[in-house]
Amino acid sequence: MSAIFSHRAISYSSNLRRLSSNDAIRNGLVGMVGRTPLVRLNKISDETGCEILAKAEMCNGGGSVKDRAAYFLIKDALSQGKIKPGGTIVEGTAGNTGIGLAHMCLAMGFKCVIYMPNNQSQEKIDLLKTLGADVRPVPPKPWDDPDNYNHQAKRFADSIDNAVWTNQFDNRANRLAHIETTGPEIWNETNGKVNAVTFGTGTGGTFAGVGLYMKEKNPDVQMILADPQGSVLYNYFKNGKLERTPGDSITEGIGQGRLTENMKGAPVDDAWPVMDVDLLNMTFRLLDEEGLFVGASTGLNVFSAYQAAKQMGPGHTVVTCLCDTGQRYYAKLFSRDVLQSRGLLDSLSEKYHKYLH
Repeated sequence: MSAIFSHRAISYSSNLRRLSSNDAIRNGLVGMVGRTPLVRLNKISDETGCEILAKAEMCNGGGSVKDRAAYFLIKDALSQGKIKPGGTIVEGTAGNTGIGLAHMCLAMGFKCVIYMPNNQSQEKIDLLKTLGADVRPVPPKPWDDPDNYNHQAKRFADSIDNAVWTNQFDNRANRLAHIETTGPEIWNETNGKVNAVTFGTGTGGTFAGVGLYMKEKNPDVQMILADPQGSVLYNYFKNGKLERTPGDSITEGIGQGRLTENMKGAPVDDAWPVMDVDLLNMTFRLLDEEGLFVGASTGLNVFSAYQAAKQMGPGHTVVTCLCDTGQRYYAKLFSRDVLQSRGLLDSLSEKYHKYLH
């Protein structure tokens, strides 16, 4: 092992090995990455005659599926000698990856700098600051603009000593996290009896990583991409064109305007668009029927799994994930005024209105 690794860094590698163990005691926050529960969604499973299962990713130490990528991005930077203990982790992110990185930086002894568009909620900025991150909001710009927040993050990391831009969208350490953890967990926890896996995607890490692992174990496992309105990925995988579907989704952190390096080569057997009205009603259905307080990305994932189960017919097993909790979207997704302003309130089943504020 390179001299840049401290005893503390070595312990992180040990934690990684423990991700696939059955040890009851986890070693700190890093030890809480992965091995999340696989939950049966009872009502929609019973309705469809399928087993609809979801990885409960809010059970990661930082509260979301992005903890897996955050840990692997830092581990990759260490292993390649791009950063030494005590250095600065820099990322462009408006959501859960930043939160995951901030948690990991505290636990692993790094500083954290986050660039984000300045149109993000104050809640996110305040949370990241509470987690010790240096948050730098900048005007929103498209990807091909040199002042896009990701490009600014890279320039800043390049300008200071002992710093790295983790590049979540195009650094394949992101999808490696799911090849090495999420995929094997799903396979082992279902005893290899999985017929389909479906996720929405932003960076492409979860979808591609799990998909590549599943295809290696069983090429017949169907990988279904669920894409929010306004994203290009449905049209790309169905029609070969990077064209956005109509609309602007209430979801955060998923959907894309380009094909990321993490998503390139991902096995996509089918893709379909998911409308806000459908994912919204599923989000509230999960709360009403299962007591699961989740966000819109989870609503999209589970609606897609529900559609896949109905399409495949009884007796199949479909797996997805619960990305995080609804608390991170309380001010927006659960607001009567916000839903009204987006033209979604009347589309939400009346029986769910009691959950709005």
